[in-house]
Amino acid sequence: MKEKLRKIINGIKIKNGDEEIEIIRNESRLLEDLGLDSIDLAELTVKIENDFSIDVFEDGIVSTIGEILERLEK
Repeated sequence: MKEKLRKIINGIKIKNGDEEIEIIRNESRLLEDLGLDSIDLAELTVKIENDFSIDVFEDGIVSTIGEILERLEK
């Protein structure tokens, strides 16, 4: 699950011309550590929903990889 999430994030980063991330940590913050912006977060939401059939932002904003993984595991 974590690897699939890393690939989704890297797809967004590559599209933006940013470097791929090799490792994502649970404490990695989406905005500050991974450099995503609000448009990237919207795209991430759609891609996660398509790949995992869940809206991770349904119960409120998430700001870290760990929070996303926690919601995916429910």
